[in-house]
Amino acid sequence: MALVGRRDGRNFGYGRQLSYAGPQALKDLFGSGHYGTVKAHSDRWQAFVLWCRSEDGPGFNDARQINRQTLLDYAGHLRLQVDQGELAIATAQNRLSSVNRTLAALRGDQYVKVPSPSKTLRMRRTSVRLSVPQGQDREQVKRIVAVLCEHQIPRAAAIAQLARATGMRLREAILADLPQLQREAESFGRVNIQDGTKGGRSGASAPRWITVDDHIRDALRFAEKVSPDGSRNLLAPNESYLDFQRGIVRPARHILHQHNLKGFHELRATYACERYEQIIHHLAPINGGRCYQLDRHLDQQARVQISYELGHGRIDVVSAYIGGRT
Repeated sequence: MALVGRRDGRNFGYGRQLSYAGPQALKDLFGSGHYGTVKAHSDRWQAFVLWCRSEDGPGFNDARQINRQTLLDYAGHLRLQVDQGELAIATAQNRLSSVNRTLAALRGDQYVKVPSPSKTLRMRRTSVRLSVPQGQDREQVKRIVAVLCEHQIPRAAAIAQLARATGMRLREAILADLPQLQREAESFGRVNIQDGTKGGRSGASAPRWITVDDHIRDALRFAEKVSPDGSRNLLAPNESYLDFQRGIVRPARHILHQHNLKGFHELRATYACERYEQIIHHLAPINGGRCYQLDRHLDQQARVQISYELGHGRIDVVSAYIGGRT
């Protein structure tokens, strides 16, 4: 049996760590069989644990603290990822279902659950940006980059520069093939963002070319400079993505918060607003622009291009970065 303490103890007796407790309870529930099922539920449970520990989560490390509101908050987080094109609806439903199953295994009852993950996740929610993106002032970003370097985490500084200059997601900035991007910048004056992209959106079937400017050149040069020896990206050859998240990204987030930047993703929204203005010479809606009222075709043109550059499949997602059609 995997139960390591009293059933009424921390994590219902399954140990001190939420990440350990869930898989152990599942092994107890399914016995020695159903290895694939246990593995699938455990992997999805770990995604929930990462959210719990993140800046957006509740900070719990004990399953006894989890209530139905916690699960609804997590459903909201998953719904936002779906709205932003980061996650497929089926994946979100599976994650929520696995949290239900794992929590039932931990508790020994089904008193805390989301009754219908599919209905919960299909509820419409607003995905229109309502606040001006932080980091639009390049001097602010430069100061943050300097502070990150002072704290001996220059690779986090490289992520900030890449996100601000190219609109890369966090994962894309970490896994970007830097020598390849440098060659493309020199040969074509454009870079094609492919590594670390959302599943299924890479290669010839999903090109994502972005025109290079001096900011992108500087960001690429800096990233290559701080890239570990023997690596083509920001990960060291013997370093896992999860290790990088824990050792580099997590401490960097505290510094971002101290300098009025909610996170690296905020710089992606800043990039989108800047591109909107560059493409059609109107301010983004969230910055007070009213292009949609003046010329809806022009507004649509900008949204289509920004959706392409951000690596999204739907242009309505762009509202989460630049504001709605008002």
